[in-house]
Amino acid sequence: MSAAVMQATALRPSSAHLNLPFFEAAHRHIAAELPTWANDQRIDESDDRRACRDWVTRMGQAGWLRYCVPGEHGGALPALDSRALVLLRETLAFYSPLADFSFAMQGLGSGAISIGGTPEQQQAYLPHVAAGSKIAAFALSEPEAGSDVAAMQLQAQAQADGSYRLNGCKTWISNGGMADFYCVFAKTDPQGGSRGISAFIVDGDTPGLDSSRHIQVMAPHPLSELHFSDCAVSAGRQLGTVNAGFKLAMQTLDIFRASVAGAALGMARRALAEAMAHASQRKMFGQTLADFQLTEAKLGEMAALIDAGALLTYRAAWMRDTNQGSRQERTVAAAMAKMTATENAQRVIDMALQMHGGLGVMVGSKVESLYRDIRALRIYEGATEVQQFIIGKALLQDYKEQAAS
Repeated sequence: MSAAVMQATALRPSSAHLNLPFFEAAHRHIAAELPTWANDQRIDESDDRRACRDWVTRMGQAGWLRYCVPGEHGGALPALDSRALVLLRETLAFYSPLADFSFAMQGLGSGAISIGGTPEQQQAYLPHVAAGSKIAAFALSEPEAGSDVAAMQLQAQAQADGSYRLNGCKTWISNGGMADFYCVFAKTDPQGGSRGISAFIVDGDTPGLDSSRHIQVMAPHPLSELHFSDCAVSAGRQLGTVNAGFKLAMQTLDIFRASVAGAALGMARRALAEAMAHASQRKMFGQTLADFQLTEAKLGEMAALIDAGALLTYRAAWMRDTNQGSRQERTVAAAMAKMTATENAQRVIDMALQMHGGLGVMVGSKVESLYRDIRALRIYEGATEVQQFIIGKALLQDYKEQAAS
């Protein structure tokens, strides 16, 4: 397969998991319709920014971006639905990780508006997100504030007329330099830690915002630094309550964290499909590679690793959608899903590449590109170590509470 052009393929993701009780008719509809549409697309991905714009336009026209916003603003479902997001990202990632990225950023980039925006803000942006006519971005990370969000330094200084002036820097911003608007998180109380952060909508063409410094990474992924220099933001662009931006950011990430696991599942399922296809055709010592018991064992291990991550992912999304358990239990379930699905996907893709031998490391082969694509998922939206910390801290807290009772 060419690295530049997404070619048609007979491979399709498995649908057996749709019979699990986690899913409803609306979710099964997505899984039934999306593979055919995604497989029919022909997009030149040699230029990641151009390709992302193309994907957003096409997904908007086909109606898939309607799952990124609530129903009252052009959404496909009444509210943001984690299970729908998981299935969409899983399927898109199976065909094109860049398509998955483009879809995910429309949801994550506008999620804070869906959750905390005023009716006027929601109406001004969300229908455009659903239609694919505006590209969204989520601006949280900074050079010294990644996992430690409270350490952010971007300052939002209130002015006498109720507006704000933003000064500082953001980095690792997906869709940076091509987004029509950014949901930006900044310090309105420099001494307030996580309780001193507020959120703002900043249009991409706002004077004082420079998004021209692109960041090159190992897999196609449009990233930029954002530099704010006396960037004026009107009072009407403040999102939610002053100094409550940290909670808004975490609520947004909570909705989309399980969907990162979904993307990892899609990449892992594609790697397994590629491995089975290759093993069935590769001639070796008078038989095919698939005829060797060692190959069968590897394929079995890959399938089990995928299903382990899938069950945790679907459970986490189902818990979030149906409000099962406490908030901490839902957070832990999402952390387990994100950690397990991404780590297992890395192992599965590595085994698929190994099974391809020299072809696996040839630039332009599907498993080679998957090997680069999967690596970032173990880092962004909470690295594996952060998920381990969340899970372990919750376990110890439960243990202490039980011991004290």
